[in-house]
Amino acid sequence: MALINVAAREIHGKIVYYGPGLCGKTTNLQYIHGQIPEATKGDLLSIATETERTLFFDFLPLDLGKVHGFTIRFHLYTVPGQVLYERTRVAVLNGADGVVFVADARRERLQDNLQSLRELAQNVSNQGKRFLDYPLVMQYNKMDLPEALPVPVLDRYLNTIRVPRFEAAAVNGVGVFETLRAICKLVTNKL
Repeated sequence: MALINVAAREIHGKIVYYGPGLCGKTTNLQYIHGQIPEATKGDLLSIATETERTLFFDFLPLDLGKVHGFTIRFHLYTVPGQVLYERTRVAVLNGADGVVFVADARRERLQDNLQSLRELAQNVSNQGKRFLDYPLVMQYNKMDLPEALPVPVLDRYLNTIRVPRFEAAAVNGVGVFETLRAICKLVTNKL
């Protein structure tokens, strides 16, 4: 749920990057943080394990303009994708205004993607929100790899509700800002 600070004329929205472990959620935020001007961003905070997996979340305040005289600030988070961190994913997802579901496009990760997407739908529903009406963008990451499934196959299994979706290679920045713009637009329209 967006927070409105009338005195400061700011609206704060929360966007969560969700998906299975090692799919590219943190890579997306690191790329965004590295590319946007210093004046429009806050610090990128990350807590990681020795294996470089995200243990808790990344946080990035990002200014993207004004709506009706209010500055919109998006706070971008990632969730840990490893199965044992389900409670942390629920906590980070709490109060989110929109989600980017990052799917690992490789054939061997299809079941992991499906499991994570089902969990996301359940977690959104458990918060009293209707998943089909929830601001959601799908990102098919790692499309640059030879074992990536074709987009029609990914659509058939992962995007049955036909939300906006983008092909990406987050490590190279491909599709990263297109995905971010799409979710920001959906969230802003909901506000």
